[in-house]
Amino acid sequence: LRRKPRGAPLKIGVLTASAADTYATEFCQSDCEVIRYDGSTDAMREVETGKIDATLQDTPIASYYAPRFPGLKRIADPVAPGYYVIYFKKGEAVLGRALNEAIAVLFRNGELERIYRRYGIWNDRQRQELATIVDNGRYYGYANVLDAKMDNPEAPVQEDVAVSERKRGWDVIKNYSGILLQSAGLTVVLSCLSFPLAIIAGLLIAIGRLYGPAPVRAPLTWYVEFLRGTPLMLQLYFVFFFLPEIGIAIPAFWTAILGLAINYSAYESEIYRAGLQAVPAGQMEAALSLGMSRPLAIRRIIAPQAVRMVIPPVVNDFIALFKDTSVCSVVTLVELTKRFSILSMSTQATIELMLMTALLYLAMSYPMSLLSRRIERRLGVAATL
Repeated sequence: LRRKPRGAPLKIGVLTASAADTYATEFCQSDCEVIRYDGSTDAMREVETGKIDATLQDTPIASYYAPRFPGLKRIADPVAPGYYVIYFKKGEAVLGRALNEAIAVLFRNGELERIYRRYGIWNDRQRQELATIVDNGRYYGYANVLDAKMDNPEAPVQEDVAVSERKRGWDVIKNYSGILLQSAGLTVVLSCLSFPLAIIAGLLIAIGRLYGPAPVRAPLTWYVEFLRGTPLMLQLYFVFFFLPEIGIAIPAFWTAILGLAINYSAYESEIYRAGLQAVPAGQMEAALSLGMSRPLAIRRIIAPQAVRMVIPPVVNDFIALFKDTSVCSVVTLVELTKRFSILSMSTQATIELMLMTALLYLAMSYPMSLLSRRIERRLGVAATL
């Protein structure tokens, strides 16, 4: 845990949809912020590089991976109990009871403690929990309770086992539509901030490749080919996880903006290069004959015509960018697709959440499709006049 400026919230890294995620979300108030990662070691490494302040992990994960991160240290004992359960096929209640009895025997003869100590997960809380459960003869998982209910539907479920009813239909829409809308707002913000940067960079790159000197054209060509030939996800990983290794730490939000802008600038440059080449060569010659310099002719004569011609494909790229923001979840941003993934894992209401997510993406992209068609029609009419 690092010292923070007064008033700044602590950034706590957790594994997405884990028990640590649930605990941190419940207890983190205004003084801390939960940062979710798809891998446990990602959060640990981010603490070492200083991008986040601490990470909350399940005890087995922390014990197993701790030696790989010598810059980390434990700052507290376990804060909440966690349970690992074994599921059986329905009707295998006998097997479940046999395993429960075997675990109880292992605890009483000390073998279970020896195994736990070997992997660094034995502590006083383990001893207390196991002693209470084994002494009461109630060592079971969710699967055992379900099997018991199947064998005897009238049997009551034990009070200390949490059984939640799975939500369906309208309940899912009512409970989670607001959360999905908030995440859709982040998707819109990412798109609207990154795409103008991609347009500006793409136009400058296209002009440099067509009208710049050879020492400028060659690096720009390699820039475009490299970005078009490597995945966006890999580029985001480079910015977010590699650059901190050399002392350049960029926050997740700006990593997403930068990554999207850089990636799409390569594609935009190709669109604008085609538009610039579509402008008749006589336009440049006429501008030069009137005494304009080449840069002035490009700025006032060539570029405006090229920009006008490529508006439809640029709009189509903007629609594609809306969907590619889903890749930004790899840098811990919880945008629309990531929110769907988290909610789907925790609620199992996959169909309802998937439909809502798809409708939100459609609601964001379809107006742009209509705008693109309208522009194409207007440009088509103008071309025939």
